[in-house]
Amino acid sequence: MRITRELLHRIAEDTVKERAAKDKSIVAAYLHGSVWDGPNPVFGGTADIDLVFIHDKFDLQREIIRLTEDVTLDIEHHAKETYQPPKDLRQRPRLGYTVFGCKPLYDPDHFFDFTQASVRGLFHNYENVMARCRELLDRGRATWLFFHNRPYEFGPEQVATYLQAVEDAVNAVVCLSSAPLAERRFLIDFVNHCEKIGKFQLYVDLIKLLGGMNLADEQQSFGVQSKEELKGWMLDWEENFTKLNELYEIIPKLHTHRRAYYMRAYEEMIKGDQPEAVLWPMLHTWTQMAQTMPSQSEKWETFCERLGLVGSAFEARLDDLDAYLDKVEILLEEWEVEGV
Repeated sequence: MRITRELLHRIAEDTVKERAAKDKSIVAAYLHGSVWDGPNPVFGGTADIDLVFIHDKFDLQREIIRLTEDVTLDIEHHAKETYQPPKDLRQRPRLGYTVFGCKPLYDPDHFFDFTQASVRGLFHNYENVMARCRELLDRGRATWLFFHNRPYEFGPEQVATYLQAVEDAVNAVVCLSSAPLAERRFLIDFVNHCEKIGKFQLYVDLIKLLGGMNLADEQQSFGVQSKEELKGWMLDWEENFTKLNELYEIIPKLHTHRRAYYMRAYEEMIKGDQPEAVLWPMLHTWTQMAQTMPSQSEKWETFCERLGLVGSAFEARLDDLDAYLDKVEILLEEWEVEGV
């Protein structure tokens, strides 16, 4: 099947129409993500259709529905109260940007129309831009302080917390001019962002934060040997992904229907000019797997050792994170001065 943006839009519209006819608790629904406003919704031959249903009352939080091997529906369910008061969403980094840029597909009582109009008003005002960026930066700094002020024990929770701080720091930079980064294309889109604002070193430093330089060659590049190593880790990731779906109750994003969604993207990144881009989605999702099945995550632990996220090497990563957060803070201060 040939996957086009028009086809994906039609599937989204048909899904919303069908659900709204059956479920009277639905107040509104909208389409967001790469299918709506990304440069190319298809990556590695696969695509994810991101929908949100807003309800008066609901039971489900998130669903992953397989349409074909290459296309899945990723449906989130939100309470109506989540969007109140609308003007406060202007200062919320992820949900604010989502509401600002999404496409409403169902809104019979104009609830979402009013909400979106309120969010879009003054959304790019410097006060709101800085509030979004500062929230992310402050969260990242709070996590660094958490690690700095007490002993820590290696495990999935520690790595997940560290990665959240890294993600917050990166998105504090990105939210100066665009929406927070999506998981699969996290590093691909960030390098483009850094080049656009003339801060390429922030990308290089990010690869260091993830331990990527441990996989690079003597010239600090990712050549044939690095690609082969990444392929090996990718297969170990897939083995754990299979085990997770066979033996455990999983979070929706790691449902077996998303195997192709991740694996084909990994393969495309590794064979391309930016193989290190696979590090973020693979490490991020693998850590979430390890949180679910910590007793069967030996290969994930070995991967973390290779990246320097264990023991004294992790202390060095924390020092790097401290320096990175300082750089982001300086960038925000410079941006605030320019915005006056």
